[in-house]
Amino acid sequence: MTALAAGLLGFSGTAVASPSNSYDRGMLDALSSSLGISPGAAAARLDSEGVQQQRLTELRGSGAAVDGAFFVNGQLIVNAADKATSAKAKAKGLAARTGARGAAALERVSADLDRAASAHRPDGVNSWAVDLAADAVVVTIQEGRRSAATEKFLAAAAKHGTAVRVETTTERLAPTADVYPGSKMTFSAAGGGWCSVGFGATNTSGQRFLVTAGHCVEGLPDLYLGSTHFGKATHTRFGLGKDSVDMGIARIDAEDRIMTSVGTWGAAGTVAVRGANRAAVGSTICKSGATTGWTCGNIKSYNVTVTYTDPNGGPQTVVRGLGSSSVCTAGGDSGGAYISGHQAQGMTSGGPMGQTCTFNGGTIAGKSSYFQPLSDALSYYGLSVQTAS
Repeated sequence: MTALAAGLLGFSGTAVASPSNSYDRGMLDALSSSLGISPGAAAARLDSEGVQQQRLTELRGSGAAVDGAFFVNGQLIVNAADKATSAKAKAKGLAARTGARGAAALERVSADLDRAASAHRPDGVNSWAVDLAADAVVVTIQEGRRSAATEKFLAAAAKHGTAVRVETTTERLAPTADVYPGSKMTFSAAGGGWCSVGFGATNTSGQRFLVTAGHCVEGLPDLYLGSTHFGKATHTRFGLGKDSVDMGIARIDAEDRIMTSVGTWGAAGTVAVRGANRAAVGSTICKSGATTGWTCGNIKSYNVTVTYTDPNGGPQTVVRGLGSSSVCTAGGDSGGAYISGHQAQGMTSGGPMGQTCTFNGGTIAGKSSYFQPLSDALSYYGLSVQTAS
């Protein structure tokens, strides 16, 4: 049975160091707000934890058999592998627990679950991790998602008895996506057709959006970067066979973000976005897109109306309000980011059918394309472009 030795720092008569003045005030304010305590109490807590960490370092340096340590409510508890270590911990004003499985044994259990996951790929299992305070490896599974692979994984976990604790949750996990303008954007986790990423923007409430070509988000699809969901289309002004404007927007997931630098597919690093001021006709402009990479040219005109032919045999679509350029683009570049200097200009709309471009070809003579001006889309949807600091 696990035993806990007395001697908690600050709770057994052991003096706690006076609050330090070395902490950043903003950090203390944030910590005090999240913990519901005063900034002075937050500083005192950090000082106390620092003292305890130092005593743990000294304990380990003495050769004591420490098998992991963890804080609970500001108190550091040591897993002591023997009574001698427990006594040494108590002498230093630390709490000690004996009879626990300890970090080493739990890490072995976790490694065994890693091997089981490699064999079965358990869809529906969110995570597994060593929880020293619980003295167990805690497995979190999604409620209602018990696939055959999940059952095999849980069977492997059950072999460890009480060393594994299974909890359920309604949450589904996904990696955070840092999405660069110009990146490849798909409409399902499995891939398939794609467009390219335009620019990030915010509304007056601070909600974050992707501004893109309207035909990329016709039907208001979900958006993915690889297998990671990062957004959901909310509006488009494009309709196949209708008088259209090729602009649309998508709401960005809370955990993800559109970066404020345009990716160039290795051609020139990244290019910071400083604003969205419209460049004059004749200005140099480059675009980033998933099919042809980084290509450049000049702005030829604005307020262009074009008739697009559907390569799948659908009706023709008249699109107005475009800019034209000598930038080379191809299918899949749609929605990709045009930038002039550090000013974001627009998103790829279309170009000549069958046009070929050299990937990362820079300026390629005799080519052309059309783009949806970003400034018009920002104005229409009431957004402001996100810029690099």
